[in-house]
Amino acid sequence: MQHRQTYRLVLLSIFTAIIILQNFIPFLGYIPVGPFSLTLIHITVIIAALVLGPLDGALVGGIWGLITFIRAYTFPTSPIAPIVFTNPLISVLPRVLIGLVAGYVYLGLKKVKVFDWLSMVIAGVLGSLTNTILVLGLIYLFYRVPYANVLHMDVTKLLPALLMVVLTNGLAEAVAAGIISPAVAGPLRKIRKYRNQ
Repeated sequence: MQHRQTYRLVLLSIFTAIIILQNFIPFLGYIPVGPFSLTLIHITVIIAALVLGPLDGALVGGIWGLITFIRAYTFPTSPIAPIVFTNPLISVLPRVLIGLVAGYVYLGLKKVKVFDWLSMVIAGVLGSLTNTILVLGLIYLFYRVPYANVLHMDVTKLLPALLMVVLTNGLAEAVAAGIISPAVAGPLRKIRKYRNQ
């Protein structure tokens, strides 16, 4: 039991270190595309949830969210960040829910005997979409006018623009999560299972 707990803490530490690096090294966690960016950090959260479970995935997601929240005040990643990511409902909550959604979807699909690899693919895609839809949806709900002003856009055109982001960036991020998450989490799960025997 002690050995299992130590292994879990080591993995949590590694995932946390990766999240920190992805937040501060350019192009490792975010790839800028115009005023938006393709996010890769959520894949680390999904992998943590698949390997360690939903609660640990939520913890890793929460660490990412806290870094996002703090950076919005101290070292914003974009002109939009100080406006929207200073609200923990946008910076922290969706990141926590990535781990919960990915982890519980994976466990639920395994219970109904869906192939392990396919369960991880579906969990990765849904975890990614959780982040995209919640962040953009909450931005629209709370900050549509200031957000549109930063983009120099008529507020009535913001919703179609955000939906386009979901269909382009959001789907690209989901596909990446669906491919990379099982490719990394699968071997890590096998190693963990082997070490726990």
